[in-house]
Amino acid sequence: MKSLSRLAVAIGAAVGLSVLALPTLAGANPLPSGPPFAVGADHAVFVQTDNPAGNQIVAYHRNVDGTLVPAGAYPTGGLGGVLNGSAVDHLASQGSLTYDSVHDLLYAVNAGSNSVSVFSVHGDQLALRQVVPSGGTFPVSIAVHGTSVYVLNGLSANVQGYVSFFGRLFPLPGSNRSLGITVPSGTTQFVSTPGQVAFTPDGSQLIVTTKASGSDIDVFRVGPFGYLSPTPIVNAEPGAVPFAVTFDAAEHLVVADAGTDALSTFSLAPNGTLGAIDTVGTGLAATCWVTSAQGVFFTSNAGSAKVSSFAEQLSGQLQLLGATGTDAGTVDAAPSSGGQYLYVQAGGTGTVDEFQVGPGGSLVGIGSVLVPGAAGGEGIVAF
Repeated sequence: MKSLSRLAVAIGAAVGLSVLALPTLAGANPLPSGPPFAVGADHAVFVQTDNPAGNQIVAYHRNVDGTLVPAGAYPTGGLGGVLNGSAVDHLASQGSLTYDSVHDLLYAVNAGSNSVSVFSVHGDQLALRQVVPSGGTFPVSIAVHGTSVYVLNGLSANVQGYVSFFGRLFPLPGSNRSLGITVPSGTTQFVSTPGQVAFTPDGSQLIVTTKASGSDIDVFRVGPFGYLSPTPIVNAEPGAVPFAVTFDAAEHLVVADAGTDALSTFSLAPNGTLGAIDTVGTGLAATCWVTSAQGVFFTSNAGSAKVSSFAEQLSGQLQLLGATGTDAGTVDAAPSSGGQYLYVQAGGTGTVDEFQVGPGGSLVGIGSVLVPGAAGGEGIVAF
């Protein structure tokens, strides 16, 4: 009952504030940058710089041939951050820039100022709507499902929930959950922070990877109004260092394991326990990020400057197809809508490499763009 009353207060505040905001939304007072209405992204790629001097989202228009042209740069109102020991991956995470397709919003972490920025999206343009505290220290990843949004804070090792309402985020009272781990302050910090927060496709569970701090995959149950179970089910992957996750068409969990430089698949039970299906090594160094396009999975291998390609059977069994070279420091990646193109951040140079996805997951380079101030940065979404 106490949680319900707290939620009622949060929603009441959301309604009240949204009513006050209606004159602005109607165009009486235009927003500080970009269009006033969110109508969704189209033929665009957005890249986060994670620059400690001032975080930005750099927008690119995607041409019909997949190449990118600059379309604007948008300050987040916060600062990027750098984990101790990091070189090409200052956040050491996946999902630091996340698109909310229901509300046409883009969420960005400001790791250096412990905040989250909310942008409305109009084609390849952005408008800053809000900057809110992240509910912890050094936010690194954001997950969204419906009106529920959760932010993963890396150094404080906790998640904080929000409700998305009328283009704003409102903290969900009583939703903060600790992961029960302690992140060191030395040079191993970047491998010890949790790596990603992600909802299951049906939104019933929330996944958190802990990387070297426990080498676990934590699974929270998602209850009414977006509240999480008090504690997660902890699935140990000794030595694997689970970093990033995605899901296949059969809703198997697909995990990039940085400790074993491998891609792994798991079944996920309703009670939060994982069942191992397959693990296949890349043969490369620092296999940390994973995404998919046209039914093929792609892992980014930061230490080898290559992207690995994997085919998968319906059962979850994997097959390594090969690897394609990138610029130095291969980190986060995102496919275009439809999966015809793949865009890969290279943290060593601060570039985005452009690839056309061919039959069987083959990658053909079609160019690259230098992102100003983005060396070591992470966070990319594509449409």
